[in-house]
Amino acid sequence: MGSVSWRRAWQEALYGDHGLYRQPAGPQGHFLTATHGTPGAALAGALVHLAREHGLTHVVDVGAGRGELLGHLHAAGPTLRLTGVEVVPRPEELPPEVTWLVSPGGAALPDGLRALRDALVVAHEWLDVVPCPIAEVDEKGVLRHRWVEPSTGTESWGPPVHGEDLRWAVAHWPASTPGQRVEIGLARDRSWSGLLARIETGVALAVDYGHRGGERPAFGTLTAYRAGRQVTPVPDGTCDLTAHVAMDTLDHDELLDQRTALRGLGVVAGRPPRELARTEPAAYLRALERSSAAAALTRPGGFGDFLWAVKRVG
Repeated sequence: MGSVSWRRAWQEALYGDHGLYRQPAGPQGHFLTATHGTPGAALAGALVHLAREHGLTHVVDVGAGRGELLGHLHAAGPTLRLTGVEVVPRPEELPPEVTWLVSPGGAALPDGLRALRDALVVAHEWLDVVPCPIAEVDEKGVLRHRWVEPSTGTESWGPPVHGEDLRWAVAHWPASTPGQRVEIGLARDRSWSGLLARIETGVALAVDYGHRGGERPAFGTLTAYRAGRQVTPVPDGTCDLTAHVAMDTLDHDELLDQRTALRGLGVVAGRPPRELARTEPAAYLRALERSSAAAALTRPGGFGDFLWAVKRVG
């Protein structure tokens, strides 16, 4: 193929005909998210709380993986209507009540996802895998695209950034020192706006590793994971590729960290009373499990560093 833009190579590596997300193991073969196991059950409980708090009857999971969060949501809120959106066919193990829509992948959404009413639409770690241009300041101080050879990950210089991408970078991620990198978030902003346009009434929630203006990482965040280990990003379809999201540039009403958000939804870490272990051992173990899950979801340096962008529609 030769060298191409990072955005093109990234799209093909994850969502192409033989892309990572179409392979049988999917992303869960390379890393675990907050939607798995007991943290996933606690997260689902919080999302059910959020839906009911706003009088919503439908929860949509965009970038649903293999249905892990949907399974937890069904258990926590069996009366809710549930819909998953992902690039692969419907997982066999999903409860029959769950609707499934096959997506083209990346920024594209399926035609069937539209006119959503009374819906909580959750994009959990979706935008970080929407491919975006990668740029770097060259030795003359010019912001230029970085191109990449897909089979090796070797980078080379592409053309100068211009037009809307340059305007986004100047406004939201200014860089002028040689070597500084910019992950141009316009593609993510548009993906999010496209999702909001599918909602007539409800709440949209983006949950992701991210950053805000004034604290952009000087050398970017593009990285990869293979078989549970962080590795050098190579867009060859053998590893997951991800970059943090400029969360403040998304259309939102609120932007808060996950610890604060979950605390407001009743997810609090804390050891249950020891006396309960003596009087009701089973209840004590359940409380300890909930506390451990809450700790995992709010831990600094881990899932607790997620940011939540909330947008109310209609």
